[in-house]
Amino acid sequence: MKKRVSIQGFEGSFHEEAARQFFGKDVEPICCSTFKEVIDIAANKKQSDGGVMAIENSIAGSILANYNLLQKSNLKIVGEIYLQIRQNLLVNPGVKLEDIKEVHSHPMALQQCFGFLDKYNWKLVENEDTALSAKLISQRKNKHAAAIASKLAAELYNMDILAPNIQTLKNNYTRFLILQREELAIIPADVNKASVNFHTDNSRGILSKVLAKIAEKGVDLSKLQSFPIPGSDWNYSFHADMEFDKPEKFHKVMEAIKPLTKDLKIYGVYKKGKTI
Repeated sequence: MKKRVSIQGFEGSFHEEAARQFFGKDVEPICCSTFKEVIDIAANKKQSDGGVMAIENSIAGSILANYNLLQKSNLKIVGEIYLQIRQNLLVNPGVKLEDIKEVHSHPMALQQCFGFLDKYNWKLVENEDTALSAKLISQRKNKHAAAIASKLAAELYNMDILAPNIQTLKNNYTRFLILQREELAIIPADVNKASVNFHTDNSRGILSKVLAKIAEKGVDLSKLQSFPIPGSDWNYSFHADMEFDKPEKFHKVMEAIKPLTKDLKIYGVYKKGKTI
């Protein structure tokens, strides 16, 4: 039975690529216009089997609003995908480089490809989604427009890749979280990563004490992201990603830092994604 998974964007987006990598090519994407919608549908057992949400990019950094969405949800992180963002110039079959007059894509994708686009005197047209740009150009059979989008979008909309990998910076990765409701979350035996959230008070050196406990137990802290707590007097919550070789080490860390923290919440224990 196909997994129905909420994604941000349209069919052929990088979110769908990430969903396919985790759930397989038979996954059925539920396209959402916002990340909040991704979370809401992922949490609804009548609508989906989970969701895929971008959380950070190796160039642009963390998507802070998505950490807040995660914090407010009851979803569990069951995995992660590191996807190399490869942008391609897509055209309808038979269209040549000299036929192009304008290029359509998401503003971020256009910025990522300025090194290539600066070589040409094309009109750049911003759209809400890379895959949607490809879909519209394909549907309209436009012979003078190109889209910047994924290889998957080219396959889905029967378009030619006129120029592959046109992004200026080649080492560009986006990390996607795989989210499911707690009753669906299965913890594999070979887990080696976890994501947690906790609060601290304003006492001197309290965060240093928490970090020291993590290090003492042989667990690596791969990410620490702070967020101000609304309505508080400069108190913060912290998102922490931890990596370990044995789950027992993580559980010992949780026992050690619990007395030093407030509202300690485990978002998920899962297998670390690979950067391919």
